[in-house]
Amino acid sequence: MSEIPAKATESEDPSDGARAEAAGYLDVPGGDSTSVGDTMWQSSPPGSIYDYIKVASFSIGPDGLVDQWSLRAEQLFGIPADRAVGMDPIEAFVDPELRERGQRKMAEILDGREWTGVVPFRVAETAEGEPGKEGLAEVYVMPTRTEEGERAALCIVVDVRILRRIETDLAASQSIFGQSPFGFLLIDPDLRVRRANQQIANVFGGSPEDHRGRGVQDYLQTPEAERVTATLRRVLETGNSITDMHVTGFVPGSEERRHWSINLYRVHSGSGRPIGIAWLGTDVTARRAAAREAASARRNLALLNEAGARIGNSLDLETTARELLDVVVPGFCDLATVDLYQGLLAGDETPPGRADGSAELRRVAFASAVSDAPFVGGGAPVAVGAVHHYPFNSPCADALRTARPQYVPAEEGGPVQSTLAVPMVAHDTVVGLAQFARTKGSEPFGDRDRDLAVELAARAAVCIDNARLYRREHERALILQRSLLPPGDPEASGLDIACRYLPGNAATEVGGDWFDVIELPGHRTALVVGDVMGRGLRAAVAMGELRTAVRTLALLDLEPAEVLSALDEIARGLGTPGGVQQATRAARRPREADLSEVYLATCVYAVYDSVTRRCTFANAGHLPPVLVEPGEPALMLDVPPGMPLGVGGEPFEEVEVELPEGALLALYTDGLVESRDHPLDEGLQAFVGALTDPPHAPGSHGLPVTTNSHRDLEDVCDHVLSTLDTHHGEDDIALLMARVQGLPADSVGDWTLPREPRSVGRAREYARARLQSWDLEPLIDTTELLVSELVTNALRYGEGEIRLRLLLDRTLVCEVWDAGLVQPRRRRARDTDEGGRGLQLVGLLSAAWGSRRTPRGKTVWFELPLPDGENGVVDPAEALLSLF
Repeated sequence: MSEIPAKATESEDPSDGARAEAAGYLDVPGGDSTSVGDTMWQSSPPGSIYDYIKVASFSIGPDGLVDQWSLRAEQLFGIPADRAVGMDPIEAFVDPELRERGQRKMAEILDGREWTGVVPFRVAETAEGEPGKEGLAEVYVMPTRTEEGERAALCIVVDVRILRRIETDLAASQSIFGQSPFGFLLIDPDLRVRRANQQIANVFGGSPEDHRGRGVQDYLQTPEAERVTATLRRVLETGNSITDMHVTGFVPGSEERRHWSINLYRVHSGSGRPIGIAWLGTDVTARRAAAREAASARRNLALLNEAGARIGNSLDLETTARELLDVVVPGFCDLATVDLYQGLLAGDETPPGRADGSAELRRVAFASAVSDAPFVGGGAPVAVGAVHHYPFNSPCADALRTARPQYVPAEEGGPVQSTLAVPMVAHDTVVGLAQFARTKGSEPFGDRDRDLAVELAARAAVCIDNARLYRREHERALILQRSLLPPGDPEASGLDIACRYLPGNAATEVGGDWFDVIELPGHRTALVVGDVMGRGLRAAVAMGELRTAVRTLALLDLEPAEVLSALDEIARGLGTPGGVQQATRAARRPREADLSEVYLATCVYAVYDSVTRRCTFANAGHLPPVLVEPGEPALMLDVPPGMPLGVGGEPFEEVEVELPEGALLALYTDGLVESRDHPLDEGLQAFVGALTDPPHAPGSHGLPVTTNSHRDLEDVCDHVLSTLDTHHGEDDIALLMARVQGLPADSVGDWTLPREPRSVGRAREYARARLQSWDLEPLIDTTELLVSELVTNALRYGEGEIRLRLLLDRTLVCEVWDAGLVQPRRRRARDTDEGGRGLQLVGLLSAAWGSRRTPRGKTVWFELPLPDGENGVVDPAEALLSLF
């Protein structure tokens, strides 16, 4: 709406009739006019141009100052009337460099001249301190006279920015309306077409102007027109849009029924008043035709669904071929055969890419829905199981060469009228040929049937290739897994070891079970049993990586809980492209959809000390170890299970157990105690019972040996495997058994030395005396020299009292303990250095040396092989000379 003050009584326009006509024009039905004294206010009716263009007005008195200020002027300039009245408009709104020119124009206006132009304006800072606004206004100034006859002026102001925006919107609307590829109608409230675009004219004829004033019944037949008219009225009344409404009808000059999808929505004016309905339609006749085509293809889809459910239920090549023929005969064809390459059936690697069609094939399946029907393919009949090949120029050979289906010509006078030769292609490799034939009286094969045949053959080919790949993967995984297990019979200090590994059958794939026996410094032994969750080659490879990691971590001489914590980090990094670091960063971020593989594994890690006969266990989600003490029933050790490797976030706990002499320790995987027919609890009880009941010893006439300490470990393993259900083949089985044989007390020398220089000599004396008692005189000189080096280092760089220990088993081990935390580091001394060669000497004279952390400091050790007449002892003098 626009409000115009009309207090001025006279203008320079001499046409009173024009004024009267204008006054009559303002008296619009529905308008709201109010007359107060000589002032008349007029509100324009809805739908006026003033809904879009905001017009402001003010008047200027004879003194050139504002004497009236409208509400729209307040909105446009942001100045209230009480402040604007009495202002000089030139001084208030015009930039200083333009004011002189503005004053001249004002003088001309007050002399009775009209003026129209575009004026930039700005408003000074408001009383509240807000910055003034700037703009561009189109001004129309009309001279008037006051009641006293003095000259004045009336100013009409329009914001130019709004005008430009309206111009842009009109141009964009016209472009969209005129260039839209859809039919566009603008319908007024009387449901008559106000405007149509060119697309409507192209479909229904004529020009867009010819459609003005038409109704729905001019486009659609009566029943459909009534339905659409009712919908239009509902949209006009409620304002609810209609989307994808389907309408049918005819177009001029055509008897073909057409289908349209229309969208209807109500259109409003700038003031929000409904002014009509927009009709946006598109022709969907082709889409409906496609829907009918899809309906005709449902039979083929049903056939594909049946193929997906029935083909590939086994990992046998011939069975999969027969499953294909069970699907296609008689639902798709009347006769069918399947030929596979002979090398594929023999287990040979198929060549990459496409076959040349010359290799030998074996017919593995034939099916017929017609009694006494011949074998298809032309030429001499080929029996099931026979090996043959197709002539080079035949359609079948061409299909094998090109990996494309070929039509086989029908034989004259034969029952077959149409035959398709379809290569069976899997992963760009041709594995065989399928032939589908229809007898006379059936519909010949068309292009759609050919595509369906290709899809069916491809599905069967993938299943056949999967069976081939699975067989190859299973064999390779089994070889890999066996190569990663400890070779032969493991040996350990203070332990008698026996182990068994049984792989699953061919149907269940290779698993990730493993075990290991690792010798540690100080005549200690690490016993490991683990199980990677999953099957196949990846599980075997993951098992190999974890086993290698375990051995590496064990050589660092970490505590069992630390080994499992590090192993957990490694397991989490196996399926992450960036490895352990990337897996650690990913664990700190919110969990999202991730395509990386997840490797989980269970593991029990135990470290046995043959000197103290104490064993420290740590468990990562594995089954508990079983201990059999002499004369006692078997029992499961209470070791906290912890979380499986690869889960992360949880620490692992350790449990230390003292093992009596002759005790039997058993570590195992779940395949030994769990199967589909035997739940885990039942299998554990059976395993404990098998260890409690001893096997019969040879020569005992069926009487069991009464003490477990005299069992032969190999017999115990065989007894356990024969007693439990180990032939289910559902999972592989790993069993590791160890009998405790502690180091005798006379094989251990242990001394505590004070922290003083004389302790070096005492250490040499203790070592000499103990080696003499063990009849190891050839090692005395070497041992004295190395003991002197280690004790000296402990005095110079260590802390606290010093402990010296000698251990005799399969080798001689010397350990020097102190309370210092700094680990010794070997470095290469220069020729001019006086020291720094002690650890080099230890490395030259010993078979192995190292250091490890202890709860109260560190231990530095070295190991010497026992003299056996074959390996000579290194001469200390020659070793010393080699350092220089």
